[in-house]
Amino acid sequence: MVNTITKIEKMNQIPRTILPKLRSKLFQGKALILMGARQTGKTSLVRKLVDEWQNDAIWLNADRPEVRRQLSNASLSTLKQLTGAAKLVVIDEAQRIKNIGLTLKLFTDEMPEVQVVATGSSAFELANEINEPLTGRKWEYSLYPISWAELEEAQSAIGAFEQLETRLIYGMYPEVINRLGEEREALLALSGSYLYKDVFEFQGVRKPEILWQLLQALALQLGSEVSYNELSQLLGVDKNTVSNYLDLLEKSYIVFRLMPLSRNLRNEINSNRKVYFYDNGIRNAVLENFSSLALRSDIGALWENFLVSERLKHRAYAGLHGKAYFWRTKTQQEIDYVEERDGEFNAWQFKWSAKAKSKFPEAFKEAYSPRTLETITPENFREFLS
Repeated sequence: MVNTITKIEKMNQIPRTILPKLRSKLFQGKALILMGARQTGKTSLVRKLVDEWQNDAIWLNADRPEVRRQLSNASLSTLKQLTGAAKLVVIDEAQRIKNIGLTLKLFTDEMPEVQVVATGSSAFELANEINEPLTGRKWEYSLYPISWAELEEAQSAIGAFEQLETRLIYGMYPEVINRLGEEREALLALSGSYLYKDVFEFQGVRKPEILWQLLQALALQLGSEVSYNELSQLLGVDKNTVSNYLDLLEKSYIVFRLMPLSRNLRNEINSNRKVYFYDNGIRNAVLENFSSLALRSDIGALWENFLVSERLKHRAYAGLHGKAYFWRTKTQQEIDYVEERDGEFNAWQFKWSAKAKSKFPEAFKEAYSPRTLETITPENFREFLS
């Protein structure tokens, strides 16, 4: 069989935690869906699966018009003709294919001997088309920028720790990690329109300048509570527009929201949200601020964003269920991060300085009886991320 794999740029290979899990899900009668932001390494990761199957695999790049035409509203005979005797079929940039969910359903229902893997650089367009047609027919995973655990595996715990300040400033995208000394250029290229391409291309954003202003406002409020009303006044748009644009940014893996824990106390905050960036480097690129930590006033916010985003990766890859929150009262009592799992609560405060003191309010302890109360600093953060 002719292998139609497109050329992929070689980069230093950092082991990806999720790869063994993807292997374990092959040939179980379901489509395998891998989503995430652009440049997180989805293509390189799936290429490893393809290499293991060699001539029994075919790669279909939906960036190519002819591939999109053949796979949009495809019939069973078209799929069989297109894939031939391949056992593993990869559809890259699958969100670009019209009715991709129905096409994937045909694979799973009518060609059970074939394992189809679809990657998408944007969650919203792909997810909107696959959820209903593929109910009960898919394994779905997200790939994030390099995790701290993956960095340690590639470079040792000591080697990774020596990069902590660099990673807080420039983040964890594979391309950024691999371009030592050129991180700024790599980030500015990535954080330009390329990273947000799907937002503009698929959603027809009417006011792209408002989207940029919203990103800058969120970057400046990192680690603080975000009020939709305040953002709407700042940007000069209605609250629904703010909410819709935030939803787009979240579905395209740029930012994510953390809800407040509010269940027992009358004066708990329950309306505002915290918004974090999936990657510190993207946040700093939005502000074009790559100053060293010694010159920054936002180190506390950078440390918090790093820990919360890395914890998200760890929970996702480890399959840890449960919910994550922050906690605050109207009297300014607060806890940076809380997890609830199986009815139990664990709480953490984040401090960049190991000498800084943390308080865990008695009101929180009495209301939620947490199993864990711990302060996370650079001296002990590895345990928090593993």
